[in-house]
Amino acid sequence: MASSDPPAPQLEKQFEGFRVHLEESGSLRDRIRTVAMEIESATRLMHSSLLLVHQSRPLPEVLDKAKAQIGEIKDHYSRLAKILSECPGQYYRYHGDWRSETQTVVSLLAFMHWLEIGNLLMHDEAEEKLGLNNSEFGLDIEDYLIGVCFMSNELPRYVVNQVTAGDYDCPRKVRKFLTDLNASFRMLNLRNDFLRKKFDSLKYDLRKVEEVYYDVKIRGLTSSGDSKEDQVSQGQQ
Repeated sequence: MASSDPPAPQLEKQFEGFRVHLEESGSLRDRIRTVAMEIESATRLMHSSLLLVHQSRPLPEVLDKAKAQIGEIKDHYSRLAKILSECPGQYYRYHGDWRSETQTVVSLLAFMHWLEIGNLLMHDEAEEKLGLNNSEFGLDIEDYLIGVCFMSNELPRYVVNQVTAGDYDCPRKVRKFLTDLNASFRMLNLRNDFLRKKFDSLKYDLRKVEEVYYDVKIRGLTSSGDSKEDQVSQGQQ
């Protein structure tokens, strides 16, 4: 027959501490997930606005509509940072609760930046846009890199639509950008399996853009300065 004696005081004290700790941790995680859902909602609106670029809508109109969400997303990250300040040193314990949302945000910001400027949104620039310049709550490097890979997935579709609209120089510009990005990624020793897979998708994006570029070139629709650039790009691959 099992003993009905009450738990020893020391054992009871330990598990009472566990109970309090788990309840506090669960409450904190619920608050984090609530903010993460709000980030995801604002990001979805930004994404839907950016999709209009594939319909040959005026670029300033598309960017202005998408940029309208940046301030709100930045406020959400500010709230997230405030919550995390309640548990110093626990960033990576809860990081998974907003990781995918952050990767998507970075991909959209990087795509917008490329559309507007024509080059890559740097890590510190992404941090500044999101207000993540605090040493206790920054932009994780792998989240940034995965976001950049997600951004590259939009470019083959963009190139096809731009060529259809008569912009025959677009494949050259995107090919140059992705070639440089591919060369930069090759400098990294990618230990994260998911990041390595996303880098493979970037290489596939580059191949698809190259196919469009060479098709346009064969049809004689590219500028005369492309031959020299072809030699440079082939040297980097």
